[in-house]
Amino acid sequence: MWLALAWAAMVLIGAVSAVFGSIVGLGGGIVIVPSLVLLGPALFEETIPSQNAVGTSLAVLIFTALSATWTYKKQGKVDFRTGWLFFATSGPAAMAGAAVTEYIPQGPFQLAFGLFMLVMFGLMIARERMKPLQIQWSIQRTFTDGSGNTYSYGYNLTMALTIGAGVGIASGLFGIGGGSLFVPLMVLLFRFPPHLATATSMFVILLSSVLGSGVHLWNGNIDGYLFLALAPGAIVGGRIGAVIASKLSGKQLMWLLRTTLLLVAVYLIIKGFREI
Repeated sequence: MWLALAWAAMVLIGAVSAVFGSIVGLGGGIVIVPSLVLLGPALFEETIPSQNAVGTSLAVLIFTALSATWTYKKQGKVDFRTGWLFFATSGPAAMAGAAVTEYIPQGPFQLAFGLFMLVMFGLMIARERMKPLQIQWSIQRTFTDGSGNTYSYGYNLTMALTIGAGVGIASGLFGIGGGSLFVPLMVLLFRFPPHLATATSMFVILLSSVLGSGVHLWNGNIDGYLFLALAPGAIVGGRIGAVIASKLSGKQLMWLLRTTLLLVAVYLIIKGFREI
């Protein structure tokens, strides 16, 4: 009975993380990783190592991102050309971040992840209050989405590749996919429309998650049981989130996510300090 409840809880976590992740381009790992680390003892009567939480989360993100990307593709919202550019550095960097995770103890990991979530909270607040920078970047893009709306934005090659590398490191290290960094930077720095940034971010997350998960699989950091429990919810949630994102502004959901991020970040920081 208890095992069935634990399984149901994992399916629910997978679905909720995917809905949140695909709506705002996060990828969902920012929900899965702290859930596994914090709820593991209550659900399975044992601590889930941070390396397993990260590796399993990143593997599940493949399905979340694939489901969401497929839906966004049908809506004509994915800028594949720009996505491949970001992936040129985010993919290899995700592998490097995944390799580093192996050497970080539980306490310092929780502290670092809590601080990272605090930064994500700040970026989300800044995204609402700051206007995109009006810079004429050297590379200019014009994109027409599936609804026939045309948008113009641009970027600098060096900066785009640097951002891709930084996001990739965070993705492999924390198992979060990287959209929590990609989307605000794409919107604020490069003037991407939010819905195009979210959709394109999910495509990059898909590619980077495959490489990062490969490293975690090699290191034995993917828990097969947890993966099988989380994946079904992630597949369904990814599609639901992408559909919701096309119909709603998502402001109330964003505030719910911000509040959750802040509370969990503070808790992880305190818990991390105690275990160091």
